[in-house]
Amino acid sequence: MLRLLLAFILLSMVLRAVSRLTRGIAAGMQSPPVPPPPQAVALARDPVCGTYVVPAKALTVGQGAEMRFFCSEKCRRAWQVKPAR
Repeated sequence: MLRLLLAFILLSMVLRAVSRLTRGIAAGMQSPPVPPPPQAVALARDPVCGTYVVPAKALTVGQGAEMRFFCSEKCRRAWQVKPAR
């Protein structure tokens, strides 16, 4: 009786190991999930040097539709010194 019980335990362990192995192989054969593409951010062009900047991180002058975006303090100062456009 003890032999039968040990054989059953050994058989169940072997079947479980084979089952896990086949599931692992099947999971490994599937292609990895494709991450979603990054979201696009509209860029603004610096009117002095032409560099494109992210509006949320850019230095600005003006309000509303007259808002100008600059890549650096140097460009912003250069724009403010020029005659009004």
